[in-house]
Amino acid sequence: MNLTGYSTALFSTWYFVEDYGVLFDAGDGVIAHLLQKAMKAKYIFITHPDRDHLTGLTQLVQLNSRDGFPKIYYPKDCGSFPALSAFLASFDPHTSGSEWIGIEEGTEIQVGKDLIVKPIANDHVRKVGVKSLSYQLIRTKRKLKPEFLALTHKEILQQKQTIGEEAMTEEVRQILLSYSGDTPVSHDGRWQGSEVLIHEATFLHKYEADNANPRANRHSSLEEVMQMVSQTSVGKLVLGHFSSRYSEEEIGKAINTFATQFGVKIPIYALLPSVCLKDILKN
Repeated sequence: MNLTGYSTALFSTWYFVEDYGVLFDAGDGVIAHLLQKAMKAKYIFITHPDRDHLTGLTQLVQLNSRDGFPKIYYPKDCGSFPALSAFLASFDPHTSGSEWIGIEEGTEIQVGKDLIVKPIANDHVRKVGVKSLSYQLIRTKRKLKPEFLALTHKEILQQKQTIGEEAMTEEVRQILLSYSGDTPVSHDGRWQGSEVLIHEATFLHKYEADNANPRANRHSSLEEVMQMVSQTSVGKLVLGHFSSRYSEEEIGKAINTFATQFGVKIPIYALLPSVCLKDILKN
């Protein structure tokens, strides 16, 4: 999976899955870094209406609009997105081909023949309604039910003619990638089985995350993320959204400390503040 991203808390966040034309968030600089590759971004999923996650949309849509694309998905109760869509339609009339679609948990969006994106509600924004989402990129396929596995090829074809393929098969889902967006750590197992988990880690230590403040949006700490991952079956971990208050040395030291403390042995990739990483999973 070719994954490119930039994520610095307060300033800009976006992740581009080039293989599937899927962009998660669209913070400032997404066009400047992707250049012509931005034309491949057909499906854009915005987690929430904070400006550091959406200010790159204006230029992305301006350069990338054609009939039916890009398709821009956002939490359905966020008024910022219809307002932005209306502004762009007036300011750049040629962008009217793009589609803006409000979604909520329970929706599944087809982004390829066997690919869907599934939104998951999170607790970043303390307001009524669907204001903040996480996302999963999932490959779906069908396989024979156990009771048909012993049949010969000829017998399988005969059964298909008799009862139909749907009755003989069951859906199997493979979570290729999970993206937390901005959110406090969840311990409900939502990331279980993810081949790649992209998770925010705004703060290094849990005492720094002021999630008790009812007026503030909630974030994760690296310490809490690493503890959660140690109890979850995840293939690879991508950490981003670090506060720019931390140096590269501080972040590296904290990752090593918590990986040892919690026994995390999977590959870990860190998007350091102000750094754009191309093909993250090969770095």
